[in-house]
Amino acid sequence: MTRARKSVGRITVVGAGPGDPGLLTRRAAEAVAAADHVVYDRSVPEVLLSAVLSEGAERSPAEGAPGDIAKVLLSAARSGLSAVRLVAGDPYGHDSVVKEIQAVSRSAVPFEVVPGISHASAVASYAGMPPGPVRTEVDADDVVNLDFDAVAAALGGAGDQSSLALTVDAGSLAQVRDGLLAAGVDGGVPVAVTGDGTGETQYTTSSTVDSFVEAALGFGGPVVLTLGGGVPQRDKLGWWENRPLYGWKVLVPRTKEQAGAMSARLRVYGAIPSEVPTIAVEPPRTPAQMERAIKGLVDGRYAWIVFTSTNAVRAVWEKFAEHGLDARHFGGVKIACIGDATAEAVRSFGIQPELVPDGEQSSDGLLAEFPPFDDVLDPVGRVLLPRADIATETLAAGLVERGWEVDDVTAYRTVRAAPPPADIRDAIKSGGFDAVLFTSSSTVRNLVGIAGKPHARTVVACIGPKTAETAVEFGLRVDVQPEHASITDEVEALAEYAVELKEKLAQMPPKQRRGSKVQGPSALRFR
Repeated sequence: MTRARKSVGRITVVGAGPGDPGLLTRRAAEAVAAADHVVYDRSVPEVLLSAVLSEGAERSPAEGAPGDIAKVLLSAARSGLSAVRLVAGDPYGHDSVVKEIQAVSRSAVPFEVVPGISHASAVASYAGMPPGPVRTEVDADDVVNLDFDAVAAALGGAGDQSSLALTVDAGSLAQVRDGLLAAGVDGGVPVAVTGDGTGETQYTTSSTVDSFVEAALGFGGPVVLTLGGGVPQRDKLGWWENRPLYGWKVLVPRTKEQAGAMSARLRVYGAIPSEVPTIAVEPPRTPAQMERAIKGLVDGRYAWIVFTSTNAVRAVWEKFAEHGLDARHFGGVKIACIGDATAEAVRSFGIQPELVPDGEQSSDGLLAEFPPFDDVLDPVGRVLLPRADIATETLAAGLVERGWEVDDVTAYRTVRAAPPPADIRDAIKSGGFDAVLFTSSSTVRNLVGIAGKPHARTVVACIGPKTAETAVEFGLRVDVQPEHASITDEVEALAEYAVELKEKLAQMPPKQRRGSKVQGPSALRFR
């Protein structure tokens, strides 16, 4: 299915800690460095802002009511920007910031919350003053020494919308429950137990003091026990486990060098990517063609060079490096790129391409915008097309129809990679993966060749129409196809599909949901 998508940024609420830039978490520093617009507390010191903000980022102090600040963040994100709310200490340590997050959560704009070190406890520690009687880190062997009376007192003064969190070992939960009840804590107080906190498989179960031990059966290792009136808010504010692809196991069949960017994008949406190289890129068997092409680029033989992949860009630049050449030797040669990813690879070498299709990013889309040869305006009538050895003839034939002479040169070879381990092959064929993302026809052919066809319940996403055609030829059902052929759009289209699937399953009665024929991951995830 093809989906139109309006580009929307995201909002990240970041805890700045007590003020020392060295106490920022790595995730906090990365989020602020990548921000387009930062709304910061005036109490955040200038030394911290100067240390982490990028030069081009807009910055403005947080002013007005929580709703006003939320509007600023939402406006920036809806303009496609990455907006960061930089908060002193920890975001959830401020009632006003919690209200900002609540306002943001009522919109469709994606958001996340990056915790920071509590300002009060960090400053007290720096000044040599240990925390008070309520400890929040409890070792498995030390629960017996926990001051449950102090915990009960702190819980009683926390307020209706606040919570108290304890880190304990899952094996000590029964002892903690007994201690809380003995200290007079009401058995009906809401409790949430979270395992694998901030990990790929984080899971939270909600219950009460009376019943949280039974609710947490199966949990192991350290868990976070959250008690109090703030627990019910997690349904609205729990962004980590509510990401569109949270818990999805996604197969990424790309070259080893290219899989990283797609996997990183999938993790943003909560997926667990599994990279399976299906293609290996090797130099052409006969390098003479490329040698002549490089010499022709330097000598002014070509009016255009057309790149159809990042591998082609890399192959040309590697040849340039072999001969001691750089971007200056392109001279007056114009550059066309089939899509955004290829264009970005060209820009990384300091050159701005003249042509990138605005519409469909494919051979047909590029041909639709490529200028015809004009013997008056074009003193040189030849185009260099460095490509893979298995590339189709569509683009070369189309350029010839437009009057250009074309040197269709093999810049690299794509060969089938070795089969993945047996457990991966079994998971592919048995439905162990929730989705697979194909980025070219060759990834479809090679995956089926080395590992077999994905199971019928696996969601199949294809980056563009040619890839989708190949998938159908191999008997696969194509569930997702983005409007624009790019890695970012393909992952976002899969995320949109997951949201729709979750909504459909949520509307079904439990019995009907278990027997549903709705394609996609098991309905068990959404119970």
